[in-house]
Amino acid sequence: MLALHDVHAYYGDSHILHGVSIEVNRGEVACLLGRNGAGKTTTILTIMGYLPPRPGKIVFDGRDIGGLPPYRIARAGFGFVPQERGIFPSLTVRENLTVAARAGNGRWTLPAVFELFPRLAERQGNLGFQLSGGEQQMLSIARALMLNPSLLLLDEPSEGLAPMIVQEIVEVLRRLKGEGLAVLLVEQNLRAALELGDRHYVLSKGQVRFTGTSAELEGNERVLRDYLSV
Repeated sequence: MLALHDVHAYYGDSHILHGVSIEVNRGEVACLLGRNGAGKTTTILTIMGYLPPRPGKIVFDGRDIGGLPPYRIARAGFGFVPQERGIFPSLTVRENLTVAARAGNGRWTLPAVFELFPRLAERQGNLGFQLSGGEQQMLSIARALMLNPSLLLLDEPSEGLAPMIVQEIVEVLRRLKGEGLAVLLVEQNLRAALELGDRHYVLSKGQVRFTGTSAELEGNERVLRDYLSV
């Protein structure tokens, strides 16, 4: 579904990604892991068109999307949940969702996302700034689903959240995976990543240092120690 081939990326003259190659298949969760500054968010931003691959190739459903503007990449079938969540604080929960809805028939409608996130249904009349951090994260995921994407990209969705809320989000992502949605997850919470991920890519200094399953990652003490500080 999504494949990055030898992708390099820069901020100005700073070379951040050095030949990143990853794959995400339909109905699987692929995780990008690594310390702060490893290149995880840069990889996501390059996929979403905020940075051009220089050089490298990004292929989605057989189409080269490298270098396309973000709005065209989103329309191609991506749902993006940024690290800062990006909800509209002055709009209600319902308005945040409807403003993002993609026209036409799709799996994800207001009733569907409210069934997935009952707490949002209860607070649909509240403004974005009135929500807790966990509720804002749920809203950010729900809003991405309203685009009816084929692939969901999440950048650190568990950051700063209580363990109970993290587990709720893990269960939501597990359900989405079961429905065939592909997920690319950037995560610092190793336990959540191991619980969800079918495949893991460990980044360090803009390069993929390890690729493997949860069992293979758990059993690799060197990778855990050298690149994840476990």
